Amino acid sequence: MIIESRENKKIKYLKKLRNNKFMHEERKFIVEGEHLVNEAKASGLLIETYSVKEVDYGVLNNIISKNLMEYVSNLPSCPSVIGVVKFIKEDLTLGNKIIILNNVQDPGNLGTIIRSAKAFNIDTIVLSLQCVRKYNEKVVRASQGMLFKVNVVTKDLKYFIPYLKENGYNVYATSVVNGKDVRKANLNGKVAVVMGNEGNGIEDGIKALLDESIYIKMNDDCESLNVSVAASIIMYEMNKEN
Repeated sequence: MIIESRENKKIKYLKKLRNNKFMHEERKFIVEGEHLVNEAKASGLLIETYSVKEVDYGVLNNIISKNLMEYVSNLPSCPSVIGVVKFIKEDLTLGNKIIILNNVQDPGNLGTIIRSAKAFNIDTIVLSLQCVRKYNEKVVRASQGMLFKVNVVTKDLKYFIPYLKENGYNVYATSVVNGKDVRKANLNGKVAVVMGNEGNGIEDGIKALLDESIYIKMNDDCESLNVSVAASIIMYEMNKEN
């Protein structure tokens, strides 16, 4: 049976999952398109699917009309399938290599940082309380499924950074004006690097908690790098075997 009505209770539920508060109450989120649905399935978190034709992802599938798919989808081009997915369990084991994001706001930046973190074997990404949320639909899309493969947690940095230092981590700030060339910094062992907000950098109160600053040497004609580009370069350096 094909679902065709916007008044169908399942369609109403899907639309409600777009609401941030309801999504967190239900601890479920939506992914769109075959690639992300496959990644969700591989992670074991896929609950059910909605498609415009018969598909089999090993979970309950609901066939809906193309008009309804366009109604429930937020993509400019209508996907063939969307999935409802459980929230990802956060790993309390942080690992040795950590990237901390202080109030990063752009979902595209966070999604790109998550992809790079997987590429360069970063153990954990830590989001401050004011960061864009990891289940933001644009973050989910920009991560290209790597959200399911990288440990991303949210912490209050004014307590979390002292906790890291008490547990033997070197915690670096990033700066465009001073500090040590990232290529010469000791990024071995237990290391965390803090990346700041797109416009304002690292908060002064957070910066005061950090051990020292590192920077990326670049052409003097360029004042700064996009935070996702800078984070990717730093994660590449963290992944080097020195």
